Amino acid sequence: MKLGFNEATTIGNSTLEQDLVLGEKLGYDYIEIRTMDKLPEYLKTHTVDDLANFFKTSKIKPLAFNTLYPVTFNDAAGEQKIVDDLKYMIEVGNKIDCKVVIGVCNWDQGIKTKTEIKDETVRMYQKLADIAAPHGVKLCIEFCGAPVHTVNTFEQAMEIAEACNRDNVGVTLDCYHFHAMNSKMAALEACDVNKVFIVHLDDAEDLPVGQGSDENRLWPGDGAVDLDGILGTLAKKGYSNAISVELFRPEYYQLPAEECLTIAKQKSEAVVSRHFTLG
Repeated sequence: MKLGFNEATTIGNSTLEQDLVLGEKLGYDYIEIRTMDKLPEYLKTHTVDDLANFFKTSKIKPLAFNTLYPVTFNDAAGEQKIVDDLKYMIEVGNKIDCKVVIGVCNWDQGIKTKTEIKDETVRMYQKLADIAAPHGVKLCIEFCGAPVHTVNTFEQAMEIAEACNRDNVGVTLDCYHFHAMNSKMAALEACDVNKVFIVHLDDAEDLPVGQGSDENRLWPGDGAVDLDGILGTLAKKGYSNAISVELFRPEYYQLPAEECLTIAKQKSEAVVSRHFTLG
């Protein structure tokens, strides 16, 4: 199993340039590049070719672009921006060999029926998938574990991914989000594991369903998430894509970035190695 990290883990204490150096130094296999802040910041003083050249000579590789947002319930201009953003990620991805884009649907849309949410999400992901497919790019639906999010459980995201009927549309399974809205282990046990494109690894404080936020995440193994249940089930089903640690906890940003990524890697390896062979 290959281990990566999402740059959310170091939003407050590092840059893409530093993340690349530290990820390579610490032996991570992959990095998920944040497109809303760290990539634009990097490109103020570097070029995409600089980024491509780094990956050509380094062990660490790009896992995914995170995040295409908001994918759903936009007006015409907003929808066109999502299309343009995807095309830009594809363009950069073709240069640096990054072939996965994670998308997040809209938050707080007021009252929408399940059918309205499903229809809109399927429509948009089909549209985007058809743009991405000729470039070999996969799209992930990332459900977010909050009541106000339109797609907030694993089972809902999987149902939508399957309804898209596109080989390049799947799901990001974030362990925090899985826990936060009480996604069902039975749904994971029954799923087509080939539709799980990326796993985000994290833990969480023991809060009531629907009352947590990203800031309540903890180091893997330090919280209430049933990581052994999730990872054990994935292992039994033959999951073989990457696992990427993603933490948003503000107090972790008070640590030097190298210390933060070191602890994240050590904690992740301890949990993941109970179910997968690392390396």
